[in-house]
Amino acid sequence: MRRRALAITAVVGLLVLVFAGGVYAYDSSKSEQIGEDVRIGGVDVSGMTEAEASAKLRQAVLEPLNRPVVVRADGKRYRLTPKQAKVAVDVEGSVRHALDASREGNILARTWRGIRGGAVDEDVHLDITYSDVAVDRLVKRVGEDVDKEAVDASVDLESGDVTPQASEDGRRLLAKRLARDVRNRLLDVGPDKRVRARTKVVHPKVTTEELGKEYPAILVVNRTSFQLSFYKNLELVKTYGIAVGQVGLETPAGLYHIQNKAVDPAWSVPNSDWAGDLAGTVVPGGVPENPLKARWMGIYDGAGIHGTDADGSIGTAASHGCIRMRIPEVIELYDQVPVGAPIYIA
Repeated sequence: MRRRALAITAVVGLLVLVFAGGVYAYDSSKSEQIGEDVRIGGVDVSGMTEAEASAKLRQAVLEPLNRPVVVRADGKRYRLTPKQAKVAVDVEGSVRHALDASREGNILARTWRGIRGGAVDEDVHLDITYSDVAVDRLVKRVGEDVDKEAVDASVDLESGDVTPQASEDGRRLLAKRLARDVRNRLLDVGPDKRVRARTKVVHPKVTTEELGKEYPAILVVNRTSFQLSFYKNLELVKTYGIAVGQVGLETPAGLYHIQNKAVDPAWSVPNSDWAGDLAGTVVPGGVPENPLKARWMGIYDGAGIHGTDADGSIGTAASHGCIRMRIPEVIELYDQVPVGAPIYIA
């Protein structure tokens, strides 16, 4: 019985050795071969040797990657070549990773998987590098050509021009999106290497429609034609006849703003020779001696707009620097012109 047990043990040991040897030999024969259903960057390299996989990758990846990315923006084209982008592919390193993935598990697991035709089912990342600086430089170049500042509506009151300058929409490149799309195309081995640059409309802060609301009242005085024009929301409402300052006491020219307003204002008589006995006094409002009739809109340094009962002076240079209007007309204008309204005197 003992001899029989020893014989059985010897046979079993021999079978184990044979099995182990077979497993080792089978595993060794597959050590330089990539497993089934293994891909590198989507390229199937199943069952290939390192050299075969490297050759296939170069054909499937390197050649397509050598095509330039073309960005289209506003009718122009911008090219980024692989050389400019410093595109580099680590073919050998990626293939080694595929071999390592094929050798995962212990020797028995690998052998059993191979014998029954099991798949590794692994997509190894293809190690591709490029220059972020080159991509950013391309995006910046596109942005410099495409970006357009929005233009706010405006009026040039400094020159007395009440004609509104229309607002314009601007445009801004979606730079982050373009950079992302360019990077994706750099790494794409497909035939389409085109990228369309996307933009966003930039609206002005002040549109033409909104501008009028910022100017509820504007006054423009033409001393030569003895006219005062009243604009409401940049639209001409009415033009009035006026009198302006006489020679030596001219109505001041330039851009001003209505500083103060009063009904039946008192008159602080200036200390001037032309004032005679009234110089330096204050004449109450509403009395015959007060030339500031009905309404007052102060402009600058004692000059202002007021009513006059000397209708014959309208259309002449007759005042001592103020702008005279007929009494009904100054009353009409007074309620429509707020303090702070601009007045341009030419």
